[in-house]
Amino acid sequence: MFTTFERRVCGRPTKTGKPCKANFSGVGFACTLHTTPEEQALVDAYRNGYRKGREEGQTSGRQSAAMSTEYLERQIADLKAQLDQATRRFRVDGLQAVTVGGYAYLWNGQPDLEVGDRVLLPENYVSRLKHGPGPVEGTVTELGTTYDGSHSRILRRIT
Repeated sequence: MFTTFERRVCGRPTKTGKPCKANFSGVGFACTLHTTPEEQALVDAYRNGYRKGREEGQTSGRQSAAMSTEYLERQIADLKAQLDQATRRFRVDGLQAVTVGGYAYLWNGQPDLEVGDRVLLPENYVSRLKHGPGPVEGTVTELGTTYDGSHSRILRRIT
């Protein structure tokens, strides 16, 4: 069976005995007029096997990619956790450090803040644009911080 996709001449004998001059390409032995039922069954089986193999290969590739992605995401999460553990500070200059909405703040009140506590934050450039002038309410999302720059202080706890 030919599996090349170049054009070729059938060459099978016609009713007059002369070679068929019909061109065909792709999988097959002869043009559609001169292909026997047995040859057509082979061609169909080849095409079905090729299609099934391609589909299974694509499925396997997607599964492999998903597994690789999942593995890499776990590795990244582990490395982030290790870095966080190595750099997280719970006290800065003797004050409790907390994270509110992704930003680090310091608390000098008593008792210490817990995750979920509502606090009043000082106005800054971004809060003024987003919420207008004045202090802004926030919620403590994490204890400690990995930020090592200057910190603003929480004004007060909201009860």
